[in-house]
Amino acid sequence: MQVATGTVVNGKIVLEGVPLVEGAVVTVVARGADESFSLTAAQEDELSAAVTEIERGDYVSLEELLNSLPSRT
Repeated sequence: MQVATGTVVNGKIVLEGVPLVEGAVVTVVARGADESFSLTAAQEDELSAAVTEIERGDYVSLEELLNSLPSRT
């Protein structure tokens, strides 16, 4: 997994210094214009581990999550 920073230019994301292979699947986390976003090395490791779990199918679906919540009646 790679972590990259980019900017939207003419509706497309332009990455800063990190080339990705054609067809790479990416996830985008957007922030507001006045918000900063940075991760420590430990946070990057945690994010990478979480992505690996999801890729191997180790997650709870939205339906399962909603069914596990107490009903509000």
